[in-house]
Amino acid sequence: MPTVQLVRHATLLVTLGETTFLVDPMLGEPGDIPPIPNTPNDRENPLVERPDVDLTHDAVVVTHRHRDHFDDAAREFLDREVPLFCHPEEADEFLEEGFEDVRPLDIHHSFGDVILEPTPARHGHGELAEKMAPVLGVVFEGAESLYLAGDTVWYDAVAETIDAYDFDAVVVNAGGARFVEGEPITMDEDDVASVRAAVDDDVPVIADHMDAINHCLVTRADLRAAVEGVTIPEDGETVEF
Repeated sequence: MPTVQLVRHATLLVTLGETTFLVDPMLGEPGDIPPIPNTPNDRENPLVERPDVDLTHDAVVVTHRHRDHFDDAAREFLDREVPLFCHPEEADEFLEEGFEDVRPLDIHHSFGDVILEPTPARHGHGELAEKMAPVLGVVFEGAESLYLAGDTVWYDAVAETIDAYDFDAVVVNAGGARFVEGEPITMDEDDVASVRAAVDDDVPVIADHMDAINHCLVTRADLRAAVEGVTIPEDGETVEF
């Protein structure tokens, strides 16, 4: 049975067939990361403990190198020989840090019984999105398929990706992360509702990226109240699809 286990925030264990991917590892203790600057909730991150989860994995996927997706604790924890998939523009940084098997997601890659394909993502709106780049989403295709949208807002490329594939599940990074000025840089309630409306009714939409970082202002409770038909796991929870 394919599964998505939420570790915390956007850190996931995605298992398809015999292969498990550790996605966007933020593994540090509460308070290891300073508050995201220029945000309305001035608290040190992560806001919550990481649950005691078995992090055994076959490969790592880092959608982008912001500290809430790849932190110092992850850098120390990860085996340098385990394959690491990343945005092409960030591959050199991983190599400089000693990772030996860095695989830029510029085109599709096969790993075990899974094919990984990069998808577009836009981390905000307008000029801010350009400043927040680079970032990507990933489609995992095995016996079943999963679309991991990554840190993106709802826009044409997300809709086009949904139209282009026959997914068995979709993961969206919610939380409505934002700064004091400007629009959200990850999906808020309206964006998640747009994904839910675009995806077939029998395909689960799984929302993470909430309640762990100080500028993610849309909580799990907010999202549950605003959008029906969305799976919102707690930290440590596993969702089968």
